[in-house]
Amino acid sequence: MHGSRRGTVDFVEAVPAKCAQMLRDGSVQTALVPVIEYQRTENVSLIPDICVGSRKEVLSVVLVSRNKELEDVRSVALDESSRTSAAMLKIVFREFLQQEPTWNSASPNLREMLETNDAALIIGDPGMTFSREGLKVWDMATLWQRYTGLGFVFAMWMVRAEAIEMARKTDFAGARDEGLAQQAEIIEFYTELLGLSPHILRRYLEENICFSVDDELRRGLELYFNLAHKHGLIDAVKPLKTL
Repeated sequence: MHGSRRGTVDFVEAVPAKCAQMLRDGSVQTALVPVIEYQRTENVSLIPDICVGSRKEVLSVVLVSRNKELEDVRSVALDESSRTSAAMLKIVFREFLQQEPTWNSASPNLREMLETNDAALIIGDPGMTFSREGLKVWDMATLWQRYTGLGFVFAMWMVRAEAIEMARKTDFAGARDEGLAQQAEIIEFYTELLGLSPHILRRYLEENICFSVDDELRRGLELYFNLAHKHGLIDAVKPLKTL
């Protein structure tokens, strides 16, 4: 959108769940998509080695409660823009806590979500900007690491079969690296937009989020898919197919 590759593709902004739908119905050829949708979408491949992931703490994907401990949560409001994180949360409860809350889809308004639910899953900018005072907050990447010892991949670029040759000619890795090299400008922009301190945003980009898939993240992704299948969140597990 802003770098040297500006104008080389038609770029559409959308929340993660909408990105998945647009890729599935052919509205776009390539999309940055919640990883769970790789298993739910036919005839797509992954752009290799590029992701939105986290090894220990992601900060922007959190479960929040006013007064319940994790083991006492009986109802959860799920941010309707989330798919991968919602499936991961269900896996944590079913596989590691051996309990099943009721799940309710909701708009990402934390106050309203907690009015009728014990806890709320909230992602993205809303997950970073609310006041944490007086609330119990569980970072989802931290929970995953606690129970599995692995990092977690939240999203990857996926491409439709008919656009593979086009995608191979598009330098996704170069775009990622160029963005990382412009960190100071990105921090300045989002400091004003989100009202967060430059320190928090710098730590977010340098420590919370990782943008390349290493062996640990790959193993975390494969475990996630296997557990999603075990708990009925996907019909089957297809192998990772990259360009």
